[in-house]
This record gives sequence, C-alpha cells and structure tokens, in this order.
Amino acid sequence: MKITRTTVRVRYAETDSMRVAYHGSYLPWMEVGRTELIRELGYSYKRLESEGIFMPVIRIEVDYLRSVHYDDTVHIDAWIASQEGIRTTIAYTCYRDSESVARGFTTHAFTDRQNKPVRPPKEFIACLKKGI
Repeated sequence: MKITRTTVRVRYAETDSMRVAYHGSYLPWMEVGRTELIRELGYSYKRLESEGIFMPVIRIEVDYLRSVHYDDTVHIDAWIASQEGIRTTIAYTCYRDSESVARGFTTHAFTDRQNKPVRPPKEFIACLKKGI
C-alpha cells in the first residue's frame, strides 16, 4: 500500500479565537494529501481534468481525535482505501508529532464536464491500483 505524507503548518486564519484549528480546516489539508498521493502514483488532477474527467467528493467522514493549534505542524498520511468501478475512496490520518489527531476518508465519483458519471481512464485506474 502506497502512503503519501504531506505536511502543513496551521495558519492563524484556520483557527478560532482560542487558536484551535477550526474543524473545516482539516478538509483542505486532506485535499493536499490526496492531490500529492495521486501525483506520486503517476497521474495528476491537472492531467485528469485536461482529459475531461473530474473527481467530485460525494462523501466525507472525519473523526476528530485531538485539537491542533495555531503554528502546529500537521502531517497528513493519505492512501487509496478502495477503487470500485467509478468510485474511489481515499483514507487519511492526520498527526501532530507522532500523535494521531484526526482520521477520515473521502469517496469520489468520476464525472465529465456536464457532471455525468463516466468511467475513468484505464491508465488512471492502473495508477490508483498501484497504491492499494
């Protein structure tokens, strides 16, 4: 299984008045992890979209385990949890130091420019399956 680790630093704008990271901040961090994972598997969102294929998020689930604060360093591990037909699920664990602070997953469909379901390119699926 291919796991990609990316790192972000919690920015002030991502926190509340107590300098705790707002729960919605985790989603863009996971997106960074997902984008890098796909790139490391040999494809990219940019390439996929240039081929007229999009990967909208159709489900998100996040478990918040511990708070992170302004200026903390957060590591995001991302990996392909499953690839079935026109759906892909990517899993994530976020860490501060070695402590797990959140975990979750996103499920994606594949659509064309008109938002109609389509089969992804075979080469893209082969790249995803390399990561499982």
